[in-house]
Amino acid sequence: MPISLSMPFLKLAHLSDLHLDMSRESDAAASSLVKALVAQDVDHVVVTGDLTHRGSHAEFQRFREHFAPWMDTGRLTFIPGNHDRPGEDVGSGFMDGRKVHTVEKAGLFLVCVDSTGEHNRNYFSSHGELTDGVVEQVDRALDAAPRDALVAVLLHHHVTPLPLESFPEWIATKLGLPHASELPLGSRLLERVGGRCDLVLHGHRHIPNESDLGRPGERALRVFNSGSSTDLGRFRVFSHLAGRLVSEPAWCQASAPAKPRTAVHNVRPALEYLVGQLGMALF
Repeated sequence: MPISLSMPFLKLAHLSDLHLDMSRESDAAASSLVKALVAQDVDHVVVTGDLTHRGSHAEFQRFREHFAPWMDTGRLTFIPGNHDRPGEDVGSGFMDGRKVHTVEKAGLFLVCVDSTGEHNRNYFSSHGELTDGVVEQVDRALDAAPRDALVAVLLHHHVTPLPLESFPEWIATKLGLPHASELPLGSRLLERVGGRCDLVLHGHRHIPNESDLGRPGERALRVFNSGSSTDLGRFRVFSHLAGRLVSEPAWCQASAPAKPRTAVHNVRPALEYLVGQLGMALF
């Protein structure tokens, strides 16, 4: 079907790494994002992990309250990130125990991938997990994608190498730890989805990034890292129609960028976890 820009198109918003921690600051940031989503008349919202900061049910309930306009109308899709797995492990229930599942909406086909693992129950193990079996499941899921739908694969952890963002990451990398590394099978996943998928949307890294990996003569494949939507005070909007983007993704600024979270904010839950483990071991 020929596409005319006069035809009504659909809007997909991509958010990630909200790290809602029950503080006034994170509540204010989330509220601003929601107001902007309403103002943009977004049709569907995806959040690619780290909805919570400590994996608690209270934090997830706060997320539900903020995003009720989309959750209550079936216009919200979210997946777990590593910060959703420690503590009360609220993230283990996000996908009902499945590693891959699909969501079909008007003009949209989403393949949701859980890239977290049991190692993420430990705050100090933030890297992701992607197995051959999961890659095969994604491959099979794409067989069901309608021709006239925009196809996106959602996962939390990054699939391509990205720059280090903090001194602790630099130290971990120097020590040979995988904390900031891309998914080991990320490149294999991209090979399998190439030509059959339009977007790979992820988070985990708090600085936004994008890349165009399409091969000549094939369906374009673009990878987008949202960054931390609450830190940035903004999110990308993808306008689409009949399975194609009708324009370049646009940033929607919801609020002034927040003061970046310090390393202490991210490390504090890990230190509290360590103290708790030591306490159990000693007493």
